[in-house]
Amino acid sequence: MTGDASTSPAVRIQISDNAARRIAALTAAEAAKGSRLRIAVSGGGCSGFQYGFSLDDKRNEDDRVFEHGGSQVVIDEVSLELLTGAQLDYVEDLIGSYFTMKNPNASSTCGCGSSFSV
Repeated sequence: MTGDASTSPAVRIQISDNAARRIAALTAAEAAKGSRLRIAVSGGGCSGFQYGFSLDDKRNEDDRVFEHGGSQVVIDEVSLELLTGAQLDYVEDLIGSYFTMKNPNASSTCGCGSSFSV
C-alpha cells in the first residue's frame, strides 16, 4: 500500500508503507529528531542521473514536502521535475536493504537501479 500527500497537491510522489516505516525508524533516533528523508537527483551514475538519499533537518524555500504514515520526504523543485509520479519504496532482500525509486519518467535505468536517464 502506498500513500501520497504533499504541500503542493498538483505534484506528487508516492511513498510505500515500507519506506514510511524505515524513514520513521531512521528519524526516531535522538540525533535525527526533526529530520526528514531528502531525495535529490544529481548528474552521474552510468545512465546520466543518480538518486541521492540523506537525512536532513533543514527545509529550503524550493523544497516540497511529501508525507505518508507520519514520515516526511523532502525534494527540491529541480529534482521533483525528474521524479513526478515516482514511487519511493524500501526493499530488504539477500543483497541488503535500501531505498529504491520506481520512476515513470526514466526512459532507461542501470542494472543496479541507482541511476537513470530521461
